[in-house]
Amino acid sequence: QVQLVESGGGLVQAGGSLRLSCAASGLTFRNYAMGWFRQAPRKEREFVAGSSRSGDTTDYADSVKGRFTISRDNAKNTVYLQMNRLKPEDTAVYYCAANYYVASRSNSDYNYWGQGTQVTVSS
Repeated sequence: QVQLVESGGGLVQAGGSLRLSCAASGLTFRNYAMGWFRQAPRKEREFVAGSSRSGDTTDYADSVKGRFTISRDNAKNTVYLQMNRLKPEDTAVYYCAANYYVASRSNSDYNYWGQGTQVTVSS
């Protein structure tokens, strides 16, 4: 079956960096656009970043543009989220998701989801 497994979350001070990874199995990874989403306590899940199937096209939420970078390695079936200059408001559970068609900012367009990894940024 399809599995998306996130890793790399943790506790970091404001201004620091983290790199999240999402390893995919059970699907033909290169055929899927990938996205990162996050959900903070008492808030809706929100789009963070998206990558086309090839990785040539990326998209970012305004709140993370210039600080976060999404990338993927289709040979390793893995998508990454490099997060720099982290802020306390970036604190959330981060999820990766796979979309068979195109990268999208909408939760409902994604076919598969990981279990999430906690990112906590202290001030």
